[in-house]
Amino acid sequence: MRYLSYWVFPIISGLMWLATLLGLLLHWIVDAHRVKYASMQGDQTIAYISDVGASELKPLFVAGCIITTVFLDLSFGSDRWLRHRGRLVPNTSTGEKVLSGLTIFFAVVGTVGLACLSGFDTLRYPRLHNIFLLLFIVGYLLSAIFICWEYQRLGKKNHQHRVLRISFWIKLLFVIVELLLAIAFVVTNFRGLYNAAAILEWVIAFIFSFYIFSFFVDLYPAVATRNAANRYSLSSNGAHRQQHQHMEETYYATHPSVLPHPHDTQDSQRTLTANGGRNQHVNNAVAAAEHQKMMRRGHADF
Repeated sequence: MRYLSYWVFPIISGLMWLATLLGLLLHWIVDAHRVKYASMQGDQTIAYISDVGASELKPLFVAGCIITTVFLDLSFGSDRWLRHRGRLVPNTSTGEKVLSGLTIFFAVVGTVGLACLSGFDTLRYPRLHNIFLLLFIVGYLLSAIFICWEYQRLGKKNHQHRVLRISFWIKLLFVIVELLLAIAFVVTNFRGLYNAAAILEWVIAFIFSFYIFSFFVDLYPAVATRNAANRYSLSSNGAHRQQHQHMEETYYATHPSVLPHPHDTQDSQRTLTANGGRNQHVNNAVAAAEHQKMMRRGHADF
């Protein structure tokens, strides 16, 4: 139990989402023998996720979507809470906190979309299903954009934490790929290319699972900060002091030759003392010579 922590939330969410998708896909291919559902279009031969989810496996689809979103939202909330408590690199500026809030808000929008589209299936509620599908895609895409922005700002101020850069690039890659695929999905769907659109929908859904797993990278470092002594400072000045101290410790650890030896320190102190005595003697002699010169000049003038 030593390493069990908040990182289990995205793992549970991602595994549940993968299990749901694989269960639906394999049921349609293996058990249903690629049957054409009532919700499928005239020349459509490849089922959408929602086509399979509107059939006899609707309970699996609904349960899978709800469990996925609950644990994913717990991941978002844990990230914010752990940064607030100093268990992860904290948000020390108002801008970072606003971005974190927007990330959670649009994640909730995506949650509502995914949970509702599974209940309002495409066979019985096609219009509502499409609206909630749009909420799901737009909500999580915007959430990913804002969390990328937040991590970019955190990474600029905390160069020593490589995990922030790794997470940033993973999520940025997700945003770019999913945005391009979402555009292609909408275009093919509106042009009546339903088989191509169905394939794109499955691909988008499977890639989404890797986005969920990426929060493991964010939350796992909290294992090392259970002890209050290992936590981050919550103020910007404290964070800067910690960074400066870390840089000094790293430098001296990798450059031990620059550290002064005690014998060298004693020699340096004796040298400074001796030089100080000699300098004082020279200064006194110069002052006496100047005094005599002024006295002679005074007698001559007199």
